[in-house]
Amino acid sequence: MVKIAKITVQQKNKSRFNIFIEKGSKAEYAFSVDEDILIQFQLRKGQELDEPTLELLQRKDNQHKFYNLAIQFLSYRMRSRKEIIDYLEKKEIEPEQIPPVLERLEQEGLINDREFATAFVRTRLNTTTKGPLLLKQELKEKGVTAEIADEVLTIFSFDKQLEFARKWIQKKLKTNSKKSFRHQQQQILQTLMQKGFPQNVIVEATKDIHDGKDENEEWNAVVHQGEKLLWKYKKKASGQELKLKIKAALFRKGFNLDAIERFLDEYVTEQDTF
Repeated sequence: MVKIAKITVQQKNKSRFNIFIEKGSKAEYAFSVDEDILIQFQLRKGQELDEPTLELLQRKDNQHKFYNLAIQFLSYRMRSRKEIIDYLEKKEIEPEQIPPVLERLEQEGLINDREFATAFVRTRLNTTTKGPLLLKQELKEKGVTAEIADEVLTIFSFDKQLEFARKWIQKKLKTNSKKSFRHQQQQILQTLMQKGFPQNVIVEATKDIHDGKDENEEWNAVVHQGEKLLWKYKKKASGQELKLKIKAALFRKGFNLDAIERFLDEYVTEQDTF
C-alpha cells in the first residue's frame, strides 16, 4: 500500500498529471496519468493505493494514451478498423490493449467500416479512373468485408462505369500516338481490364471504338514505325529480304497490309533494295 504525497500538472502537457508517493519524509515520482483517469479514480493527496489499483491505473492510462494515438491517426482522414489495428500494432502496443481502444472508438462512432467504404469509393470516383473490381480489391486490403464492399459499390452503377470507361477511351484516342490503331485497341482493352472494369462494361464501351479511327494519323504512324524499321534492317538486309522483314514487323505492330504495301512502295527505294 502506498500513499499519494502530491499531484502536479505537467508543464508541457496540461492534461497530464504526475503522481508522487510518500517515501519516508520525501515525495517520490511514481507515475503519470491523463486528466480523465485522474477524475475517474478521484485521485487526491493522501489517498492510499494498493498494488491491484496501481496496476489498474497503469493499464487504464495506457489505454487512454493508445486511444489518443488512434484519434490523432484518424484526424487526417477516415480509417477502416483494420487500418487502426495495423497502426497500433506498429506502435508496438500489447495485443490485449487494442480491443478496448477499438470498442471505445466504435461506441463514439469514430470507426465504421461501412461509412469508411462509402467515403472511400466516393473519393475514388472523383479522383481516379479505376473500375469497381479494383476498388473492391482496395477495400479488401483495408479490411472491409466483401459484403460491405458489394453493398457500397452499388454507388458505382453500370451506367457510371460505362461513362468512366468511354471518357477514358476518348481521351486515350485523342493522344497523338505513333502506334497502329489496332495496337491502340489492344492496349485499351488490356488497360481497362487492369483498371478493374468488368467484361460487360468493356464490351459495351469499346463496341464503337473503330469510329474513332483517324486514317491520316494511322498513315503517319505507319510511316513513323516503317522508317525506324528501314533504318534498323537496311544495314543487314537488302532487296526482297529487306521488304519482307519490314512487312512482317509492321504487320506484328498491327498495321493492315494495304498501308504496309503503300509504305514499301513509297519509302523503300531501289537503292535500299540493292
